[in-house]
Amino acid sequence: MYNCLIVDDNEIERDAITMHINKIPSLNIVSICKDGIEAIDVINNKQIDIIFSDIDMPELSGTALLKTLKNKPVFIFITSYNQYAAESFDLDAIDFVVKPATFERLLKSANKAIEYIELRKSAQKIQSDIREEDDYFFFRETKGITKLKYNDVIYIESMGDFSKIYTSGEKHIILVGLKNLEKQLPNQFMRVHKQYIINVNRISTLTAHELHLENNFIVPISATAKQELLENVIDKKTLSRFKK
Repeated sequence: MYNCLIVDDNEIERDAITMHINKIPSLNIVSICKDGIEAIDVINNKQIDIIFSDIDMPELSGTALLKTLKNKPVFIFITSYNQYAAESFDLDAIDFVVKPATFERLLKSANKAIEYIELRKSAQKIQSDIREEDDYFFFRETKGITKLKYNDVIYIESMGDFSKIYTSGEKHIILVGLKNLEKQLPNQFMRVHKQYIINVNRISTLTAHELHLENNFIVPISATAKQELLENVIDKKTLSRFKK
């Protein structure tokens, strides 16, 4: 079953969409909301896979609702206005349905959303399997070819066309620039400054302008990188005072 949410400020439209969705066995309607504000509260407290949303709503439109979300469910927009189509797809909505929405059209959208969700799950599993099996890399240095585990790397410093890799016990200088390294390293590595890439798994403390890493290493962090690090890594791992 896929949990879904219906958002529309028109009661007649809400009832019609609800009637159609209830006919699709693989979908479970978690909540029916009359506006985007109400929808945010549901999304923050429930696991939602698919959202069927109107666009032209007071206070918070459907597209504005999508823009506010960090972890986005799959969006299907249902609206009377064709002119919203381009913006909807720019925001990566999976489908755009023009009202009145028929059962056949909503079923097609639902199947498209489910296929996308399953493909995304498969891709995530493949990436996870790759990370578990391929947790190391090789690089050339003067003494030959060296093997190093990704998690042994604490941070990497730019030296122009070269880079210096810092581990807990050694330093390695390699003939690869930071820009090219950034393209080849897995997601646990992040560019936090024009001169530095860090292993996010080795962070000890984040201050206003610096990152303190394991083994007493300290590197600067840019304001943009700090915001990205907070949103994509730290906030997801931060214990909350009140569990939702």
